[in-house]
Amino acid sequence: MEIKSIRFLSLLSCITLLIGLLAACGGPGSDSSGSGSGEVEAVTLTFLVDNTQDSVNTANAYIEAFQAKNPDIKIELETRPGGAEGDNIVKTRLATGDMTDVFYYNSGSLMQAISPEKNLLDLTNEPFQANVMDSFKPTVSYQGKVYGVPSSSTVAGGWFYNKKVYAELGLSIPKTWSELMANNEKIKAAGITPVIGTYKDTWTSQLVVLADFYNVQTETPNFAQDFTAHKAGYANTPAALRSFEKLQELHDKGFMNTDLVATNYDTGLKMLAEGKGAHYPMLSFATPAIAQNYPDAMDDIGFFAQPGEDAAQNGLTIWMPGAAYIYKESKHIEEAKKFLAFIASVEGTKVVSEVSEPTGPYLIKEAQIPEDVPALVKDMLPYFETGKTAPALEFVSPVKGPSLEQITVEVGAGIKTAAEGAAAYDKDVEKQAKQLGLEGW
Repeated sequence: MEIKSIRFLSLLSCITLLIGLLAACGGPGSDSSGSGSGEVEAVTLTFLVDNTQDSVNTANAYIEAFQAKNPDIKIELETRPGGAEGDNIVKTRLATGDMTDVFYYNSGSLMQAISPEKNLLDLTNEPFQANVMDSFKPTVSYQGKVYGVPSSSTVAGGWFYNKKVYAELGLSIPKTWSELMANNEKIKAAGITPVIGTYKDTWTSQLVVLADFYNVQTETPNFAQDFTAHKAGYANTPAALRSFEKLQELHDKGFMNTDLVATNYDTGLKMLAEGKGAHYPMLSFATPAIAQNYPDAMDDIGFFAQPGEDAAQNGLTIWMPGAAYIYKESKHIEEAKKFLAFIASVEGTKVVSEVSEPTGPYLIKEAQIPEDVPALVKDMLPYFETGKTAPALEFVSPVKGPSLEQITVEVGAGIKTAAEGAAAYDKDVEKQAKQLGLEGW
């Protein structure tokens, strides 16, 4: 009996050892991926976006919804700073071959500055491009090829304002620059900061100049074309120089907070929401951040276009959204295309609408703005409905100098005059124009 038991145990040990050897060698019942379940190991995509709260929120919303539909694809999110620092990170990672599979970046002139033919995957003939409105495609195109899809809704450049401050002081929405300056005088007299400056985040210093382009184009319709051809510049075009003069005027009249160089974007939104600052020149993409951080103040915030000289010509400068691109050297091209197809879908816009208030119309066909958007978004709609909008200069000209935000900091802080700033910017754009091989430079 004992002998039989010993033989049985020996046989059982041999069988156990054999099964272990088969599993180790990838035999029947084994999982070569190491998961032990027989499932195929998921592909992991890397995805780089700027570190603003809204970009992170929308990116995570896309990721969560996409992964639910595609469990065999995982996406790891990475973030970078905004502004010039973020631009340098993108350019460095592309130059060193260290870019993520998919990344967000600007459309328009800045996209052309990252050598799209060398670094970005050509998406011209991808089926999902049929979902993208034709008005967007030129902003992500280079030499006839399309490289991206819109990553959010359209954006307006103008002035947020605190409605409570306006009501308390009996102010009306300005339709001309002189009316806006008169409002600022009354606000300053009331002991409230008329215009919020947040130059610690240097990119925010550009808004007064950039949001003025509707007025530049109205007064000088051929400016974008002549600027691109080096036939006109900011310093020698009165309507364009006026954009820098407006920024200087805000400084000279003491309308901005004295600590503007030490104040950042998040603090600026807080000042606006709390009524400590009456105006904030900014892109409407700040709307979701206000909604998320100061939901009780949303009904107190409005938006208007940067005024020009003629009330009858009052209109809005708009920004095309940034785009999602695929790094040309990605090792997961097909999976990255699936992700971009989701971003460029009506379903994708619905997903992001749940975590981020749209700041203007979407550029995906059949996508709709939710009816419950904040009142300040509705403030923009009349400009779209009447056709009084114009794309910002960077969407109608490939020329944009990399140092504009440093120059506008200097003008807004009183270090340079408007004329000096305009001349410096005209000089700044030369290098990029020559790199692009533009005629006339």
